[in-house]
Amino acid sequence: MNEKREPIRDQTLLIASFMKIICQRESLTNAFTLAASIAPTRSPKEILMNVKLVAANNRIVLTATDMEVGIRLDVEEGIEVEGEGTALLPVQRTMAILRESNDPTLTLETDQSGIRISGTRSKFRLPGGNPDEFPSVSGFEEDKYHVIPTRLFREMVKRTVFATDSESSRFALGGVLLELESEKVIAVGTDGRRLARMEGLGQAVGDHQTSGASTIVPTRAIQLIERALNDQDESVDVAARNNDLLVRTPRGVIYSRLVEGRYPNWRQVFPQRESAVQIDMTVGPLYSALRQAAIVTDHDSRGIDFTFADGTLKMEANTAEIGESQIELPIAYDGDPITLTLDHRYVADFCKVLDNELTFIMEIESASSPALLLTDDGYGYVIMPMARDR
Repeated sequence: MNEKREPIRDQTLLIASFMKIICQRESLTNAFTLAASIAPTRSPKEILMNVKLVAANNRIVLTATDMEVGIRLDVEEGIEVEGEGTALLPVQRTMAILRESNDPTLTLETDQSGIRISGTRSKFRLPGGNPDEFPSVSGFEEDKYHVIPTRLFREMVKRTVFATDSESSRFALGGVLLELESEKVIAVGTDGRRLARMEGLGQAVGDHQTSGASTIVPTRAIQLIERALNDQDESVDVAARNNDLLVRTPRGVIYSRLVEGRYPNWRQVFPQRESAVQIDMTVGPLYSALRQAAIVTDHDSRGIDFTFADGTLKMEANTAEIGESQIELPIAYDGDPITLTLDHRYVADFCKVLDNELTFIMEIESASSPALLLTDDGYGYVIMPMARDR
């Protein structure tokens, strides 16, 4: 985070600019909602509970930060600047005004007492702080970065972030590892009991690449980044630096500090075996059968026995004081019986991030070996087996 601050000017000079903008409420609401998602709801630094607005050149720039993640959004559509200036907008009150207002356009003005937001039949006045005291948020000025298709980047996050462990004492597990090579990008998430990996094609600019296993983006940060992206945008620019990550979209820039530490050697976790059985499966039917089998599980008893034999996958659960379940699913396998116990939540997480119609390979070997689930679009998911109770 670039924490250099501009010199603090006298408040009377600040207010003298008398900022005034007229904007379409919907356009402002969409941008403000995104910026506000970065701002903390509680903080010992009260100034962070605001979104900074800068009006100039017939556009506005919204910035927000919690000192770990930051965002800069450019908004031109539906904006008319009658008086250039800067203001701090309290997140909670401003968000409530934008959501509850029925006016198609709103006028925002600053004066010596603060900020006025007015519509056709509504007027609000909010206290105004000194924008010069708001921390600056890094822009994107890099000449080395990766160009990644937006849909791919979002899929990479969606398919890996759920497997991270933000509460682990091993801080490196509290984020998604990004490996950016010349023409390949990889995202990895793990909590030590399962591991998700997604890879695809990207394009390096200026010979950009990550080194080692230290480009770990915090779980919350990469979730916010993913939500800020729009599939209508063809690509995003991603720049990894020593301590932070920058993501540029057509509407703005998102910044995140990186998790300190080195990521585990995830390649050692991916099974490399020749004697494993590979079974073709479809997401929807598996997920449906899994939900049924899981009805009699609870928090302390999450294991379900997966038995592959005689053209059938049999899922069995047995929980004291709750009951038993046995669900069968036809599969293309007639080899020797193989049973392994898996945490049903981990299998469900895999199904949730994929389309029901998608087919995948489930690779199994024995009761003590991990299950490996693979799709043909670069996604791999490893689940460690549980000890059988019976």
